[in-house]
Amino acid sequence: MNNQIDIQIKVPNQTRYLSLIGNIGEDLASHLQEYEGDREALAYHLNLVLTEAMVNAIRHANANDPQEEVVIRITISDKELVMLVFDHGQGFDIGSIAEPACPDTELIEEHGRGLFIMRSLMDSVEYRKVDGGNVLKMRKKL
Repeated sequence: MNNQIDIQIKVPNQTRYLSLIGNIGEDLASHLQEYEGDREALAYHLNLVLTEAMVNAIRHANANDPQEEVVIRITISDKELVMLVFDHGQGFDIGSIAEPACPDTELIEEHGRGLFIMRSLMDSVEYRKVDGGNVLKMRKKL
């Protein structure tokens, strides 16, 4: 397969769109022709990480401002899936959010739980400043 899929979605900064974005994550798993792992688990994981990324962008970065928007860009190639979530907030130092001492997600404080989930389910997670805001980059090897 040498087909690359590149999707860009602009979403209003409102939580009512979370299930839509999560469903897009689930649907992606069915289009990964070369993926040999558990597609149902991957679909669930992609739904979860995209939803968590959106929640963080809406609530923290864009401060629940309904005039803002979140941009999601998803690229699928032969070997990896890359999801970028752009926000317009102040940003934060991703390294300052420590891994929890206890991996039980029920016991993790509200602050940092989404990032813990993303780090657990994806192969890499980065957050950095870009022109006009910030980008969360999540990679999954296929």
